[in-house]
Amino acid sequence: MSALFNFQSLILVFLLLVCTCTYVRSVAPGLVDRNREGFLGVFFKCARIGERLSPYVSLALIAMAVTMLL
Repeated sequence: MSALFNFQSLILVFLLLVCTCTYVRSVAPGLVDRNREGFLGVFFKCARIGERLSPYVSLALIAMAVTMLL
């Protein structure tokens, strides 16, 4: 089943995208910052979400890990 049709997988993909974009921005900020508009602006916005809402993102990741284990 594709991640688009399974809600739990869709949330997991979004959380991993946010974490990946935040990590890439911390390592190489020029790579993400130069694409603020257009289709690649999604990665910039995901990095912003990861920076500003990091406690909530980490709680969501912990909750997702618990649901995967159970």
